[in-house]
Amino acid sequence: MGLQALFFYLFAFVAIASAFMVISSKNPVHSVLFLIVVFFNSAGLFLLTGAEFLAMILLVVYIGAVAVLFLFVVMMLDIDFAELRSGVLQYAPIGLLVGLIVGAELILVIGSSVLSPDAAQSITMPIPNPAERTNTAALGDVLYTHYVYFFQISGMVLLVAMIGAIVLTLRHRENVKRQDISRQVARTPETAVEVVKVKPGQGL
Repeated sequence: MGLQALFFYLFAFVAIASAFMVISSKNPVHSVLFLIVVFFNSAGLFLLTGAEFLAMILLVVYIGAVAVLFLFVVMMLDIDFAELRSGVLQYAPIGLLVGLIVGAELILVIGSSVLSPDAAQSITMPIPNPAERTNTAALGDVLYTHYVYFFQISGMVLLVAMIGAIVLTLRHRENVKRQDISRQVARTPETAVEVVKVKPGQGL
């Protein structure tokens, strides 16, 4: 066993164990911390395959922004997690169905690689020579040329998801002062200042 294979099994084992702890930990803060461990080991796996750009993006974006945001949100929000866990069983059939679909896909991918080992040689876009084209440049060539429309569609999907999350969580509560931009812009000096004449000894 070479050194690269040793690190691969090490990163893979820790990533799988941490992923299991993400869904099994009772404390949500511990789940987020285990998720950060999963991201670190996934970045190590990317480095072993030569995808250093994806590894750095995983560290900077997901650990430096997304996971930290999850951690702060979980710690700041006052959520009754016992109440949330009470309705977990009603989603068990859907979760089981999704798990079966993912398992079938993994079996198909692994089975096809075992039955036809030459399938990787029949790809339409071979990996360029690292001495001639860097990993980041090759990824940009593929992403922004051949798959530019899919890239734009994924951006639109994320935008719609963000707008939907804002709409679903937006609540208009009474007795809460809100900023009205159009009313502020339409103000004039006559309506902005009100002069009140108070008689002596009367007060406001």
